[in-house]
Amino acid sequence: MSLYDALARLEQRLAVLLPPQYRDRYQDMTPVPMRSAPFVYDEGGHVAWDRMWQGFCDLAMAGGPPHKGRWLAPGTEAEVTAEPERYDAVVAEIRRGIALATGLDARPSDAAGWVPVACYGEAMAEWMTRAIVMENVAARRGRIHVAMPAAPAFRVEKEVRNVITVVSKTSHYWVDHMPYSQQAAIRALFHELSLEGVVVPPVADATRLDAHAAPALVQAFAACGEAGAAPAATPGWVAVPCASVEHAIWLMRALVASNVLARREETTLLVPVHPAIDPGGTMVATRVTRVQALARHAGRA
Repeated sequence: MSLYDALARLEQRLAVLLPPQYRDRYQDMTPVPMRSAPFVYDEGGHVAWDRMWQGFCDLAMAGGPPHKGRWLAPGTEAEVTAEPERYDAVVAEIRRGIALATGLDARPSDAAGWVPVACYGEAMAEWMTRAIVMENVAARRGRIHVAMPAAPAFRVEKEVRNVITVVSKTSHYWVDHMPYSQQAAIRALFHELSLEGVVVPPVADATRLDAHAAPALVQAFAACGEAGAAPAATPGWVAVPCASVEHAIWLMRALVASNVLARREETTLLVPVHPAIDPGGTMVATRVTRVQALARHAGRA
């Protein structure tokens, strides 16, 4: 397939993935954040999560600002085991907040560090997972749920709020901005993508990665002629420097439409290290190389 045809196909896929209001302007979006909504409390002194937001920032998927500047990861099993009562309180508040803000059922945690949130089908779970990772918040997809991170150290005014906000934001765009016809088109696109190759997500627990996993991906980048990649400060990721914020956004978006759950921090593209799915990193490095070529062809590099 020529670069022209590949770029046209990518743009068609992005048009399917993005809510309608972004289709004619996502190439020119600027990541300008909104001010944080003030905390609102109910009569009992609890956070009134259903009365917190009048609107949301643009999706990071569309070129808006990621909700978090740095990666929000789940707690490790050791952290959860060390503070079980504190962890249970964090999970309870996340569940309460998500239920109030979205109406979605956030279930009791079935794995240390994660809170499953039930979705309205497989396509919603897959779309939200991709969108939330781009917001710099960990998300793990189940068949019809998306699991969100939790840890004993999470604070209500910081990390708990981050988790509730990104679930509210992404589910709002899916439920309130995506017509059923588009949701069906996204379902068909995910099936098409599954036939082309497996999805490479972030690993569930980056602390368990072998020390050689990230360097192996860096070497795969070098073999593909992509210089400059290096292990990221955050475990489980490799950092790829970009020429600008716009370049990083373009690559991130293109990769998520190519089955690599990428994210960005400022002008740095971050791609996941996942030895179980992508031994040696060849799959990720190849896909990044391909979208870099498309970015140059589109004048976005």
